[in-house]
Amino acid sequence: MAKNFYEILGVSKDASKDEIKKAFHKLAHKYHPDKKDGDEAKFKEANEAYQTLSDDQKRASYDQFGSGGPQGFGGGGFGGGPGGFGFDFSQAQGGFDMGDLNDIFSDFFGGGMGGGGRSRARRGRDISTEITISFEESVFGVTRHIALTKQSTCKTCHGSGAKPGTDTETCKKCKGQGQVKEVKRSFLGTFETNRICDECDGSGKIPKEKCTTCHGDGVTRGQEEIEVAVPAGIANGQMLRMTGMGEAITRGESGDLFIKINVPAHKTFTRDGFNLHTDLSIKLTDALLGAEHTLRTLDGDVKIKIPEGIIHGELIRIKERGIPNGSRGKRGDIFVKILITIPRKLSKKERELVEGLKKEGI
Repeated sequence: MAKNFYEILGVSKDASKDEIKKAFHKLAHKYHPDKKDGDEAKFKEANEAYQTLSDDQKRASYDQFGSGGPQGFGGGGFGGGPGGFGFDFSQAQGGFDMGDLNDIFSDFFGGGMGGGGRSRARRGRDISTEITISFEESVFGVTRHIALTKQSTCKTCHGSGAKPGTDTETCKKCKGQGQVKEVKRSFLGTFETNRICDECDGSGKIPKEKCTTCHGDGVTRGQEEIEVAVPAGIANGQMLRMTGMGEAITRGESGDLFIKINVPAHKTFTRDGFNLHTDLSIKLTDALLGAEHTLRTLDGDVKIKIPEGIIHGELIRIKERGIPNGSRGKRGDIFVKILITIPRKLSKKERELVEGLKKEGI
């Protein structure tokens, strides 16, 4: 049964790229293998779905043909139609889903269906962490430094694995090809295929003298301080992705770092999209006669004019003093809810004045 990438990510078929990205970040944080309750299989499944649906060309192909790719498997590419092998894969070994078939072709043809014999790029693991910032920092942005213990590119040899000042030489095992041939047998028959050379990790080169820091691996494990630029307007629970800041791997690409942002509630303001909401208590006389109040905002004091006859619960809008909206190049607004304070007890004079108002029909 073909995988439904939309169901895996929990989005609709007409979901935007942003919705797909947010859904993946949520699942990546939930299932990442580094977490105590992580699930590596579900993490890989979500990543596969994201890699397909986040790419316009791959998504269009998937929408037309499903997770089997442009061959379609049911339209004659391999399923017994004209030009096919005449073999029904769904009946072999109890049935294969499209992911199983792709793994098979990855094993036998080097890089999956349509791979043309090219080896797949080696890539380090993605990692995740969390940081907590203040409400004000989430509004205006902040730069943080975090320390992570991870596998990083060796700072002595810069990932080459060679001792500084020495050169590399052609790998004798693969003769500089980065791949070695091997024979595999399966129900499909006997195949001669290529696999990545385990001597040079596919680079075709090995150091003449190994780096004394990483012993030729090109990577070391230790603590690394990373600078994180948190953008203005970020919301609680959002994820930042830092490309190439995950786990490094010998002669390959580093994975990515995912950072979940935690923002505690503010004592005065609540957030609604790019707008802020707060309450302001005023006296009954201010509501009747009008007044001017000073409101302390996140970036300074603002004078608010209370109009005569304002009613309890009415909103006053302060333009562009809310959350920065990077995509529109301006800020949201502040909405101030007016709460009229009614005195619980009246003095003799106050009661006389109120009774006088009552006689006037007010």
